[in-house]
Amino acid sequence: MKKSSLRHLRLIFFFGLLVSCHPSKKEKTPEFWENPVLLDLEEIRNRGFIRAVVDNSSTSYYIYRGRTMGYEFELLRNLANRLGVGLRLIVRADLEDAFRMLNEGRADIIAINFEINEARKNYAAYTSPINAISTVLVQPTDKNRVKQLTDLDNKAIHIKRGTVYKDKLLGLADSLGLTVDVKEVNESLERLINQVVTGDIDYTVVDNDIALVNATYYDNINVQLEISPPSEVSWAVRKNAPELLESINHWIDRINQTGYKAILYDKYFLNKKNSYFRNASAFSSVSGGNISVYDELIKEGADELGWDWRLLAALVYKESRFDNSAVSYAGAVGLLQLMPVTLQRFGVSNPSDPNESLRGGVNYLKYLDRFWLEKVPDNYERIKFILASYNVGHGHVQDAWKLALKFGKDTRQWSHVAFYLEKKSQPEIYRDPWVNSGYAKGQVAVKYVREVLSLYESYKVLVEP
Repeated sequence: MKKSSLRHLRLIFFFGLLVSCHPSKKEKTPEFWENPVLLDLEEIRNRGFIRAVVDNSSTSYYIYRGRTMGYEFELLRNLANRLGVGLRLIVRADLEDAFRMLNEGRADIIAINFEINEARKNYAAYTSPINAISTVLVQPTDKNRVKQLTDLDNKAIHIKRGTVYKDKLLGLADSLGLTVDVKEVNESLERLINQVVTGDIDYTVVDNDIALVNATYYDNINVQLEISPPSEVSWAVRKNAPELLESINHWIDRINQTGYKAILYDKYFLNKKNSYFRNASAFSSVSGGNISVYDELIKEGADELGWDWRLLAALVYKESRFDNSAVSYAGAVGLLQLMPVTLQRFGVSNPSDPNESLRGGVNYLKYLDRFWLEKVPDNYERIKFILASYNVGHGHVQDAWKLALKFGKDTRQWSHVAFYLEKKSQPEIYRDPWVNSGYAKGQVAVKYVREVLSLYESYKVLVEP
């Protein structure tokens, strides 16, 4: 046999082996919910905070006159306190994305009302019922209003993608012999309600509680037609987080027994007058998108500082609740609550003038920024030093910085300096030879920094930059 023929046979044999080593059928890629990250209550406590997915709506989580509010927000804040951790909220309208975040460990709980069905059992485990909610049709209040379920024949209804509303509508159509065009879209429930209000769509379906709140300030929608009777709804956690699930269930039992949940429900859903003012206000993230009447002044000041204006807004809210006439027990005045000596030093002659008052506060913040610039080069870390200095005085923060230096810590990291600032009320610390400014309630300043930055995070999520 010729050499070329032998070589040809060897190549055929070699490639045959390659093909036999690889299966003809590709292995199935695991679904995102099949291998959830291992992360339970102990890991969450060690981390120091729990991450929850919520919806930005007039019932769940929003800003009103600078303050974070919402039914789910207040429930979650109570839960976090009960678990002994901080709270970080994530706003998502896409439910599949929310479940993906949960299973990948980027969230720990989805605080959205879920009716449990077989498909959803694949994605997560579910808490004890957090509520019982019916489903209603949202439609215009005109002469063509749907008055009974059979009138839905040949109607197009837009619903949020991933909800159980599709199954409910198709089941209803099947039982009544109707033809219903169900259009799923990636929109929030309130965005769909707004589209009914503006006439962009004719109908949508939402939970009864959200519908009632929106009906208090939109007088051209009707929410009386019930698509399905009340059914139990729950929140979602990872399937492999039994300790977290058990703790949440104990907490649900507790808020039911104490009446805390009933009080919150009344505040957000039954008190229609308050709901109207909160959600129709120009200073609500749901409707107006403004934080305060001083937004433009704050934006100008933030530009001078090189800050996100929402960070400066969070500081102003923390100091004065946007009340320019506010006076503290110590005599601090104005939007940024400056003491008389500071007012004079930074050029404020009339603290009753909000423009002048804010300008003085911005000048003081610029001074603090220069003070810490060389010691703390990183901008975000330096903001924490500035905020603490604004609250307790930069001398006390500098003492904590020097103690961190003395004990070999990284003085550029706020967490290392905050450790010593929190201890400045202890004699063995404030009497240390490295300390110049003496006693201070340093733990209050550390908490102050945390609260301003937490409010800033809420503003970033809910208010346009």
